[in-house]
Amino acid sequence: MNQWIERIKDEWAQAWTVAVKDVRVYYLRPGMIMFGFLMPFFMFFSFSVQRELGAEEGVARLLALTVFFTAGAAGPFIIPTERRIGTYDRLLAAPMSLITLLLGKTAVGAFFAVSVSVIALLAGLLIFGTTIAQPWLLAAGILLGALSFSTLGLAFGSIPTTNPGDVQMPSTLLRWGLLFISGVFIPLSQMAPAARAVAYLSPLTYAQDLMNQAVLGSGLIDPWLDLAVLSMSAVVFMWPSVWLHRRARVLGR
Repeated sequence: MNQWIERIKDEWAQAWTVAVKDVRVYYLRPGMIMFGFLMPFFMFFSFSVQRELGAEEGVARLLALTVFFTAGAAGPFIIPTERRIGTYDRLLAAPMSLITLLLGKTAVGAFFAVSVSVIALLAGLLIFGTTIAQPWLLAAGILLGALSFSTLGLAFGSIPTTNPGDVQMPSTLLRWGLLFISGVFIPLSQMAPAARAVAYLSPLTYAQDLMNQAVLGSGLIDPWLDLAVLSMSAVVFMWPSVWLHRRARVLGR
């Protein structure tokens, strides 16, 4: 039993080391700033201009966009960059499991999303006087959303390529598709039944509903279902990353 506990501690320490290294090296890179920090704010302002949004509704929408775009920006940028400069091969050869490495990479995107979300939240609280109906639900939604969307970006970053542009394009296309079928810009209550059924396929819909529950105090989906879907999404999105890494190892890439 003690051996398992020590093993878990060692694995978490290794994952933490990978995450801290990436935070120090990559957070201020232009690719991270553009796709992770500026993109959600540009999207928010472009779709919210001339719309009559209350402060609470605007903050809930901005938080969902921030978590979605920021968390998924790390994987498609960092892993191909490290493959190009050769440092990623050394990580794969290090004495740690593949899952530990991927968890460390997941934490990088999750930390980035949480940090930027805190900035957006503070702006809403201090500048627009926004009130939060359920703070604990907001914290859970940001954290689980960050983990889920970070693993989504990690899946694209795991494609064996040395050029970030090769994965940025399909990653961005998928995220835009999930964005436009979700309930971010058109509330679920205003959608036709067919459109609402499609919106339920996007994990962003559940993140947005959680933000509505937390900030506005009302939503269309049970908050426990929102939390469950985001948790399961993180596990589901991790599987392609593991498969792609193992396949690349077999093919010698």
